[in-house]
Order: sequence, then C-alpha cells, then structure tokens
Amino acid sequence: MTPSLRPATAGDIPAIQAIYAHHVLHGTGTFETEPPTVGSMQHRFQEIIGKGYPYLVAETEEGVIGFGYLGPFRTRPAYRYTVEDSIYLHPDKRGQRVGSKLLVALIEEATQKGFTQMVALIGDSNNRASVALHARCGFESTGTMRQVGFKFDRWLDVVIMQRSLGQ
Repeated sequence: MTPSLRPATAGDIPAIQAIYAHHVLHGTGTFETEPPTVGSMQHRFQEIIGKGYPYLVAETEEGVIGFGYLGPFRTRPAYRYTVEDSIYLHPDKRGQRVGSKLLVALIEEATQKGFTQMVALIGDSNNRASVALHARCGFESTGTMRQVGFKFDRWLDVVIMQRSLGQ
C-alpha cells in the first residue's frame, strides 16, 4: 500500500500521539521520557500550524502510519529562515520509504515558504535509519553533540544535519 500524504487535522491527533508515544517509550529519536497526552499533542499541533508551519500525515487504508512537521529551529528572530524537521513512523512501517516521502514533502513546503535552511537534530548517533534518510534527501552532517541526553540508562549523542533550501 502506497501511503498518501495530506495536512494533518485535529482528528489525527490520537493516532499521532500513539505513534509518538511508542517512540518515547521504546526509542531514542526523542529525548522525552514520558509520552505526552492526546491533549498535550493537540496543543503542540495547534502551536505548529498556528504559526504557519506544515504538519503532514502519511496514511493508508489502515489509517495514519506516520507524521512529520516543521517548526522553528530556534525562536530568536535571526533564526527565522531556518526550520527543523521532525518525522515519526508507526514501528511496523519503517523501511518502506514513508519517511522519505514525508521529508521530501516537507523540504518542498519549506522551500515554497521561503525558508533557506533545514536542520535535523537526530537523537542518538546510532539512529542510522534517520541519518541515512536525511543524507538521501541532501542533508549533510554538520556535527555531533556528545552525550547530551540520558535515556534508558545510557548517554546519547545528537547528530546535527543541515540542508540548504531554494536558491
């Protein structure tokens, strides 16, 4: 089943929360340790779309199988042309190019909106799938922050990747 992409809606938040909760509880791509509630995810969603950033879902006949969005890299005004991407997939849908489809769409939307740089802060330097995904989409590694997170009784790095957009 080839997933289709569309803008996320408030009705998608329970599925988005379930996917994200899995990553919080079992993965190192996010450094959160307690899954946010559906209400908290709804608030985060409204914050992102309220500021004009894209928030997409990938879905099949089974329902929402992944999501991705852009947000500000940092909130200070000088960073206003730089965005950060976030992508999470249902654990059974990894390795099926769903992440690639979401990331390519986010790159296109960021470029159309006039952003000039996209940054990925990838939790856990052992997160090879996310590093490879970003590399396939034109991101370059710009550094690694060593041992900045602690989860599952171990220290975690953050890989910084960056891609220029547009001209």
